Amino acid sequence: MDAKERLQWWTQARFGMFIHWGLYAVLAGEFNGQKTPHIGEWIMRDLRIPILEYEKLAGQFNPVGFDAEVWAQLAQDAGMKYLVITAKHHDGFCMFDSPSNPYNIVKQTPFKRDPMKELAAACNKRGIRMCFYYSQDLDWHAPGGGGHWEEAKPGDSSLAYQRPPEDFQKYLDTVVKPNLRELLTHYGPIGLIWFDVPVTISKAQSEALRDLVHELQPACLVSGRVGNDVGDYGSLGDNEHPVGKLPGAWETPATLNDTWGFKKDDHHWKSVDSLIDLLVNCASKGVNYLLNVGPTAEGIIPQPSVELLRQVGQWLRRNGEAIYGTQASPLMTDPPWGRVTSKGNTLYLLVKQWSERGIALHGLQNKVLAAHLLGAAQASVGIEQEADVVNFLLPAAAPEKTVSVVAVTLDGPPRAEQLIFQYGDSAVHFPTALAQVRGNMKQHHARGVEGWTDPAMGVSWKFRARAAGVYEVRAITRVNRKNPELFGNHEVNISVDDRSVSGVVGVRDMMPPADNKTFQMVSSVAAIPQPRSLQGGDCLVF
Repeated sequence: MDAKERLQWWTQARFGMFIHWGLYAVLAGEFNGQKTPHIGEWIMRDLRIPILEYEKLAGQFNPVGFDAEVWAQLAQDAGMKYLVITAKHHDGFCMFDSPSNPYNIVKQTPFKRDPMKELAAACNKRGIRMCFYYSQDLDWHAPGGGGHWEEAKPGDSSLAYQRPPEDFQKYLDTVVKPNLRELLTHYGPIGLIWFDVPVTISKAQSEALRDLVHELQPACLVSGRVGNDVGDYGSLGDNEHPVGKLPGAWETPATLNDTWGFKKDDHHWKSVDSLIDLLVNCASKGVNYLLNVGPTAEGIIPQPSVELLRQVGQWLRRNGEAIYGTQASPLMTDPPWGRVTSKGNTLYLLVKQWSERGIALHGLQNKVLAAHLLGAAQASVGIEQEADVVNFLLPAAAPEKTVSVVAVTLDGPPRAEQLIFQYGDSAVHFPTALAQVRGNMKQHHARGVEGWTDPAMGVSWKFRARAAGVYEVRAITRVNRKNPELFGNHEVNISVDDRSVSGVVGVRDMMPPADNKTFQMVSSVAAIPQPRSLQGGDCLVF
């Protein structure tokens, strides 16, 4: 079975539940009166808790409130099609009954039950794919595991610290591979193994784990975080959302608040509007959305998580047609009013900014045959199409508070011109993640480019202007707040057709930083005169 076959159910699913649950939930973000400033599940490493001290948490872990039926039902209520739970995180504690590793929930805790077996049964009953997270590289408990800090040099906080390579290979052979065999033979069909943090593992070792998974369950997917680009699909960074559509299969893991594992003081819950917005954005880029909950040590999913997920599920029951089984937008960039997905001969316009004047779609090369609103069958949508611009005339009231959906029937599979378009006289945005790059720079799916160290390097875009005039050019770069002198005060030259403007993007222009963020934006503004050929409808290189 090849990756394309394995991915069929996964690309249909689009939305999954992530669960981070382990001994760290007992601490809930605090140890001996000291609170961790970081995420909950990393408390052992961040607060340098000795192995013998951390092991004592197992005696306190008794999640009598755990009910697999309740957890699986919440995933179903939220519209999630697969569930990924931490079978073993970096602390090395197995949350399943492992014959090969006595450091597990059945043998070491008063609970004495295998929650993975109960959850697998509950998910199977509801048609939800059961999946396991497994930390294959970092293991702060087992000898030979990556990331141990006890033997590192003072001040060395590198994640890549490990014992000799032969010790790490022994760890893979005696801990990881036996665990994988257990997870893939004792719990029925498994949708995927979600590996994580491949900082020390070699390509050959990543390939060996991938091949073992496929040998044991040929239909089981292997996440991209197995390392060295050998997984069945790619994984974006934590809470990282793409700017444009991505080639191949991708997923973004995200949190409901700031942490993954439970922290009692983390009440920074995202709004339901932002969650739907992120789900819609991922789907429009052809990316799966894996949204996390962090249960308590008692086995209870926090009530704010429950309420938020149920509200997302309510929206999906009315509009899921525009998410499940869809492909990325055929457009190069997002229209200013929202996002676009596609399925067969249908485009779904996911409208975030409703307007009684209607919305426009630029660059579509198909003929539009019909359009209607999801969840509002009685409301009519008018169509005005001229060349590559389609205007959709909307009812006065939006059917949804957050994102409403217009389903558009085309004369065939969607085709669109791959340009950046200006809508009306609005600003035109040029994300570097979608630029043509000149020179040896690294281009990220969400963060743009880095490594711009030579004036010969550059980025360019093709765009079509709709309104002639004098334009203000604003260049925005990202700097590290800890070392701003290393990243700011660069001169930038911007050309449009035969006109150009230069300016310094400097630390003096720093925007107010977001809380707890290492990076912040630097903005510089200049005016560029109207080039002679910048008339409405012209295509230019920027």
